[in-house]
Amino acid sequence: MEIFNWFGSILGYLLWFLYEIIPNYGVAIILFTIITKLLLLPFSVKQQKSMAANSKMAAKQQEIRTKYANDRLKMQEEMQKLMEQEGVNPTSGCLVTLIPFIYYTVLYPLQNVLHISIDSINKATALLSQIPGVGTTLNVGYYSQMEIIKHFDQLRPHLTMFTGDELSRMESLSRGFNFCGLNLLDTPQSSHFLTFMWVIPALCLLTSLLSQVIMMKMQPGMSQQQGCMKWMLYLMPLLTAWIAYTVPGAVGFYWTIQTTVSFVQSMLLRKFYSPALVSA
Repeated sequence: MEIFNWFGSILGYLLWFLYEIIPNYGVAIILFTIITKLLLLPFSVKQQKSMAANSKMAAKQQEIRTKYANDRLKMQEEMQKLMEQEGVNPTSGCLVTLIPFIYYTVLYPLQNVLHISIDSINKATALLSQIPGVGTTLNVGYYSQMEIIKHFDQLRPHLTMFTGDELSRMESLSRGFNFCGLNLLDTPQSSHFLTFMWVIPALCLLTSLLSQVIMMKMQPGMSQQQGCMKWMLYLMPLLTAWIAYTVPGAVGFYWTIQTTVSFVQSMLLRKFYSPALVSA
């Protein structure tokens, strides 16, 4: 987790830069997601080419499985030879798998966006949890950094462990979490219905399901999956939406934007690097 948080810290400079240009955390997240996707586009292209090449040689792979069904070692050797002949690298584009962990940038805004010392953050969290009338309103735990920003005005007199510059940046960040009438620091589960925070997990579910269904229709191999694997494709969006319902809105909002941008990118890559075109 520290490795992925390290990536989040590096990308935090980009998120803070975007926030300073447009002081709205929701807009900054949208731009941040698009830019990180563009930065990783070469690896996504390699991954798509690899997937298309695998689809192209599926028939040959099945022949090898049938021919060497009783000789697993020989089967693996022939599979390796086939991949070398076809120029397929099974690890091609694997860096794209780091994308889901970029959300650490969003998850820990004090540490990764403002780059405040984790020791100071831990001291603040420990101290604030003990202050009468404050600790009860602060969710000290996984999302404590967002909670500190959310209650910044109330907590500021107690934040003596931070420098004046750090407090100034924290105050600036605390003012930018209102996006289209939604407070991205609020949690849908604990928000009143009329705050419309439930829109975030709803959109999270909708974008996940739509992308799953459309991709299944476009990839016959996915639609032919049976049993638990097929149900997991539908259960994962439900699980993601439930988590988005129980966490600060900024996290669920990032997941929604990430899913949407990833889906659009996948559609474009399939258009230009489909199995048919790669074969041609």
